[in-house]
Amino acid sequence: MKHTRTVGAAAALAAAALVLTGCSGSSQTDDNVLRLWHYEGADSAMGIAWAEAIKIFEEETGATVEFEEKSFEQIRSTASQVLNSDEAPDLLEYNKGNATAGLLSSQGLLTPLDDAVEEYGWDDQLAPSLQTTAKYDENGVMGSGSWFGVPNYGEFVEVYYNKDAFAAAGLEVPTTLAEFEDVLAAFAAQGVTPLAESAAEYPLGQLWYQLALTKADRQFVNDYQLYENPVDWTGEELTFATETVKDWTDKGYLSTDASGLKAEDAGVGFIGGDYPIFFSGSWWYGRFVNEITDFEWGTFLFPEAELSPGSAGNMWAVPERAANKELAYEFIDITMRPEIQAILGNNGGVPVAAEEADITDEKSAELIANFNTLTERDGIAYYPDWPTATFYDELNAGLQELVNGTKSPAEVQQQLGEQYQAGVDDIVG
Repeated sequence: MKHTRTVGAAAALAAAALVLTGCSGSSQTDDNVLRLWHYEGADSAMGIAWAEAIKIFEEETGATVEFEEKSFEQIRSTASQVLNSDEAPDLLEYNKGNATAGLLSSQGLLTPLDDAVEEYGWDDQLAPSLQTTAKYDENGVMGSGSWFGVPNYGEFVEVYYNKDAFAAAGLEVPTTLAEFEDVLAAFAAQGVTPLAESAAEYPLGQLWYQLALTKADRQFVNDYQLYENPVDWTGEELTFATETVKDWTDKGYLSTDASGLKAEDAGVGFIGGDYPIFFSGSWWYGRFVNEITDFEWGTFLFPEAELSPGSAGNMWAVPERAANKELAYEFIDITMRPEIQAILGNNGGVPVAAEEADITDEKSAELIANFNTLTERDGIAYYPDWPTATFYDELNAGLQELVNGTKSPAEVQQQLGEQYQAGVDDIVG
């Protein structure tokens, strides 16, 4: 998952100048060239699938793809400047959410895709919960209005576990939250910290949100994410989440050191066998396949929860100032084809429109089955930091204070509630 963070205006303008300089020689007026930007590595599931899509596109259309790999931060921090210039690409991968794609759509920098969606039938290929992050209203709030992006992969958060460690401790995969806590307690009793965690970055925020979701329904998600009704920050959902994180810290289920650890630290700790459980996103899946060699591992959805953090993946977006929009639509459609979706799925990605029989890799099939279970029960609940542009950093800071013991659960909830509401008010007034 990619996160939204604020940067200073000077830094953004400086980065924009670098991007503009880097592509000053492009021939945007060529009707037979598709200028494409994305930030996926060549060896990633998306990178592999999209490289094949480029080949098919060039063979079928006779057009040339002028591809430029940009970093996520490079695109994020310069988008408003670049997309409002003649240097805008025809198609780019862009982050979904109110503070990113929603903001650009409200500024008139992205092309409404409603006609293309109808022409190509992309709405029939995407589950309703995956369409939410592709649509934005006039204020840039997701969930309604026009289509401004098309995702062709998904992502979600699940439990990764060390099968060998579970077997050695005589433990089975839990099916209820009480059983999950029994597993945590069993490892702690052996002197093992069960949860690989990071409070400096996203993992603990996602666990906190998942705990809230065990007490939540779809209306809670709509209120929290889409501002349909005010969120009660003293209600059962968020109180349970905050108090449980504190309780699990006190019981040694996660280390107080997590306050200074980053996501990479937590993931590497799980890879190294230091922790038997890691609750995090599907974006770790391919890496674990490649790097975990000393033990068997598996996954399961968080027990006793109908809802889980997740979303459609980042989207294909077409800038309003793109020169070759029709070529962009043709390329998007190719990435939605079953053969491209199968490549994505068999390389550790989460396709949104693959044929089940085309997924031949056993671990990939497990990953995709978990995702399909969520989408079939409308269980995708997005991410805790999405509601405002600053809430990612604010949530991490609050949870660090919770884990450190410098603030009580009630104090953290009050602080987060005030920060959340201030950010929402900036968006909707």
